[in-house]
Amino acid sequence: MVRTKRDRQAVKVPDWEALREAASKIKEHTLSRLSEYLEQFEAHAIANGVQVHWARDGEEHNRIVHDILARRGAKKLVKSKSMLTEECHLNHHLEQHGIEVIDTDLGERIVQLQKMPPSHIVMPAIHLKRAEVGEVFHEHLGTPRGLDDAQQLTEAARQHLRQHFLTADAALTGVNFAIAETGGFVVCTNEGNADMGAHLAPVHIACMGIEKLIPKQEHLGVFLRLLARSATGQPSTVFSSHFLKPRPGQEMHIVLVDNGRSRQLGREDFRKSLACIRCAACFNTCPVYRRSGGYSYSFFISGPIGSILAPNVDKAAHGDMPFASTLCGSCSAVCPVKIDIHAQLLKWRQEITAAGHSPWWKTLAMHATAFVLKRPALYAFAGRMTRRFTPLVNALKLDPWTKARTLPDAPKESFREWMQKQGRSR
Repeated sequence: MVRTKRDRQAVKVPDWEALREAASKIKEHTLSRLSEYLEQFEAHAIANGVQVHWARDGEEHNRIVHDILARRGAKKLVKSKSMLTEECHLNHHLEQHGIEVIDTDLGERIVQLQKMPPSHIVMPAIHLKRAEVGEVFHEHLGTPRGLDDAQQLTEAARQHLRQHFLTADAALTGVNFAIAETGGFVVCTNEGNADMGAHLAPVHIACMGIEKLIPKQEHLGVFLRLLARSATGQPSTVFSSHFLKPRPGQEMHIVLVDNGRSRQLGREDFRKSLACIRCAACFNTCPVYRRSGGYSYSFFISGPIGSILAPNVDKAAHGDMPFASTLCGSCSAVCPVKIDIHAQLLKWRQEITAAGHSPWWKTLAMHATAFVLKRPALYAFAGRMTRRFTPLVNALKLDPWTKARTLPDAPKESFREWMQKQGRSR
């Protein structure tokens, strides 16, 4: 459904492919001079009255955020959606230090109440039905049991979050785009929760990965036209909020986080993955993600793009993710910044296998498959045996796949056998 909406929006923009090409070139240029643009951004942000912090990894990021809050004696933080803070496990860190963290994006709040991570980077609770959300709200917000009306559930969440906005000591937002030319940054939301938090709280902390930079203000229009259309099939997000400097009496901090991005930048085959604008278009089109869901992946970002980013963090822990793909290329076809996702997935498979992180049984299976495919007679025999024993495999449920699913009935004859019959009939 979301993929269909994305396609409808794309065809309405006559210069859609030109926009994708422009975004790709801007990101490629920025990554080639990232250190220069980071220094330029820092200088302009400081001149605007923003306090800039640098974090090598997730732990340092968490310490910096906690130190800012501790100096102000903050006990409650309202947070808009930020995948970077999910990456760094900020919520858990702050809660260990006695700070209450309230996720204010509706989907994020729902999964937070469930004590679960998001299953999708744009629609965090997409895996839940309205009735399930109703049960969560009944348990935590006191709504009537069995409530599944979307408007009433949304109103309950609105009233619940409004009290937290009014009593928060600080607000934290993510960053969609940061502009080196001005030292400002942009946060895109559909609910206005980032604005509510940042405008009411005396302290605004913005956390961003160092790859979120673009060089100039004039480039912003390219990405804003692509982001919402690719993410949710909207012409634009409801709120595209521009932050340049703190209001009088307010503190504004921005935390620039590396956490392995420099390492990925140094990998020539995988550098372009840092161009990702987190639209999740690749999730919405991926046949594997659409059937398995976000919780079947081992990294906080799932889907095709997560399967490229995860092995950079830990090949051994996330070595299976690049194999969770059909390599159909649909992800690359819809990516608004033209990342060659399917090609990078294949390269990661090669690297992971060469490093010895592929399971022994998978290596053995691939050798056996190669042996069979090189021998036509053996391949034909294997096909006949597969067609004959499929019902037995379904009945015995020998592997995790058939324990939960039934293999489709095999055709009575192979394509080659069918062709031979056609030839004889003529």
